[in-house]
Amino acid sequence: MPLEFQSLSHGPIAFGFFNIDTDMLLLEHYFLFAPEFCEYISALAGIETGAPFEDTWRVYPVESRMDIGNLMGAIHGIAYQGFIGEVYKRFPFPQQPEEFRQKPDGFKNRETVDAIIRKYATMSDIPLVVDQDRRKVEIGDYTFSRDSFRQLLKYVWRGGYPRWKEGKRPDCVLHMKSVVEKSEDPLFKGIMFTDDIYA
Repeated sequence: MPLEFQSLSHGPIAFGFFNIDTDMLLLEHYFLFAPEFCEYISALAGIETGAPFEDTWRVYPVESRMDIGNLMGAIHGIAYQGFIGEVYKRFPFPQQPEEFRQKPDGFKNRETVDAIIRKYATMSDIPLVVDQDRRKVEIGDYTFSRDSFRQLLKYVWRGGYPRWKEGKRPDCVLHMKSVVEKSEDPLFKGIMFTDDIYA
């Protein structure tokens, strides 16, 4: 489930996994797959300490709320409009509550989910900008403080809510954690990856 994260530019915005059978993430109205997110973060963690940094992320921007869909309606099987609705038609919410866990093999459904998102958006470039003081990070339209940005990474590490199934994480997530923890850059130094949803 996506959670609310505080941005400097737009106040609280949604970020996270939205269906346990896919490894796609949403960042308010941007959609991208977790392996790409982890690759972008790993590249960022490898930059020269303290240097200004700009990059380009490839995402699917879905511009209208109707095209994004109604997550809670889709979860409850009562509203299947938009992209999220179509994903839930294909991969319904589990009938047993104990099965509600983010699946580490969601990448297996990438081709199906990618075909659905292409009905609603065209892949586009958005800027990633990190200021020299490491106090804020801009991802497309959204600006985050260093602490809020770190929370996005921790969310992916945990598998969000409801966490990774059986505590198993995809290789891309394990690699991201390894690279980030080695970084001496102030944007990452000292970050603690825990399973505590509030850490």
